[in-house]
Amino acid sequence: MGRARIKRKSTYIDMTAMSDVTVLLLTFFMLTSTFIKKEPVNVITPASISEIKIPETDVLQIWVEPTGKIFMSLDKQPDLKAVLEKMGEEYGITFSAEQEKKFIVASTFGVPMQRMSNFLNLTLEEQDKILKTQGIPCDSTDNQFKSWVRHARSVNPDLRIAIKADADTPYAIIKNVMNSLQDLRENRYNLITSLKSVSEG
Repeated sequence: MGRARIKRKSTYIDMTAMSDVTVLLLTFFMLTSTFIKKEPVNVITPASISEIKIPETDVLQIWVEPTGKIFMSLDKQPDLKAVLEKMGEEYGITFSAEQEKKFIVASTFGVPMQRMSNFLNLTLEEQDKILKTQGIPCDSTDNQFKSWVRHARSVNPDLRIAIKADADTPYAIIKNVMNSLQDLRENRYNLITSLKSVSEG
């Protein structure tokens, strides 16, 4: 007697629905995610129990690292362009269209105005290397930090100021930054901290 033949079934699986779901999920995450700005220096913020969130738009962020170097960022490209032009007028520097374009696409800035033109002529990789060694001057003889804040506020009056200082930054440096803000009558600003875990007991 002959063996019974088992009918072969097709192993084909329709993956159309799976690929549709994958594309939809990918699109969702791309549209809803917010990109973290590249920071010029690694700042380890002090811990606190405050849960107040910084707004996502109209923010002037100030980084202060332990040796006193100051860096800044604005979240809107039109604001960056307008502020650079105002700083150029104050310091007698004219920027080309290419330099302005490089400035507004950069995530942060922090070089003295006297070096800004040369800085903007560099490639992004070279800028990243130089930026870490510079910083915006904020001393009694040359307080360019104050000028940046003043022009940023004049361009966008709705700006919220947020200071992100390293936990090891000496108090004298932070006080100097705060005094500069007080000179401009900027008495409201946020201090960015990391959330401290409170142990129950």
